Amino acid sequence: MARPLLPDPLERRVLLEKQLDAAHALRIADAYLAEERVIEALAFLSRAGATDRLMALREQAVATGDAFLLREVCRELGQPPAAPEWRSLSDAAEAAGKLRYADQSRRQLGRTAEG
Repeated sequence: MARPLLPDPLERRVLLEKQLDAAHALRIADAYLAEERVIEALAFLSRAGATDRLMALREQAVATGDAFLLREVCRELGQPPAAPEWRSLSDAAEAAGKLRYADQSRRQLGRTAEG
């Protein structure tokens, strides 16, 4: 099976700057996801209006303890992570040995409680 052609960085930027129909954006996002390039897929999922898929990635980020992915997905959704998400992410990150992400999530949890 042939690998889907993914845009190079310059083409990616051009695609995101121009009008891109939802179906085309979703095809590009799926190609990135097939290559496990989740971060690069986020902007295309957002452009496609695939909120349900972004929410699924948000849940995945929490479950796997990936603080970076959670922040990026939430940025695309325009919704900051909630305190329970940071708490769950911290537990998952610690269990997975992702101590830096566990620490980051605890700091974010503290900021959420203050705000």
